[in-house]
Amino acid sequence: MSKIGKQQINVPDEVKINLDGDCLVIKGPKGELSMNMFDSIDLKLNDNCVVLSPKIITKKVKSLWGLARSLINNMVIGVTKGFVKKLEINGVGYKVNKDGDLLILTLGYSHDIVYPIPQEVDIKCTKNIIEVSGCDKQLVGQVCADIRSLRKPEPYKGKGIKYENEIIVRKEGKKK
Repeated sequence: MSKIGKQQINVPDEVKINLDGDCLVIKGPKGELSMNMFDSIDLKLNDNCVVLSPKIITKKVKSLWGLARSLINNMVIGVTKGFVKKLEINGVGYKVNKDGDLLILTLGYSHDIVYPIPQEVDIKCTKNIIEVSGCDKQLVGQVCADIRSLRKPEPYKGKGIKYENEIIVRKEGKKK
């Protein structure tokens, strides 16, 4: 049995869940998310909870059972509270500006980097902090990973883009 999959998902009153065939649609105050359900997983909608169960029990179905439960739970949390990740820019002359739906990053290259912001994600820039928020956990994480990959933090001076709670292990430079 899947330890995660057998737990029920509590659904707040402001969230509406619809299952049309194999397409699951979840609507809430922060937005709307949808996903295609796995064929081997049964979904039962009760009053204020969702219960998942496998149709047959195999090793693959058990892992999909836990995955489906985690994805649906993240969707419910996303449409009610939303997800937020923060990035921090460190370095002399490194800066970030938001211009409409574009993020303009000055990261020490000979040119500015223009990053198009997806419509489903909100980005706020204050000094050297980039705050990425949205209702889709996967998309918020992917946008942060894309922005971080533009200039990863280096271990000698700590310059680059890092997550707010990330710890950069510093190395000692050359000795004379």
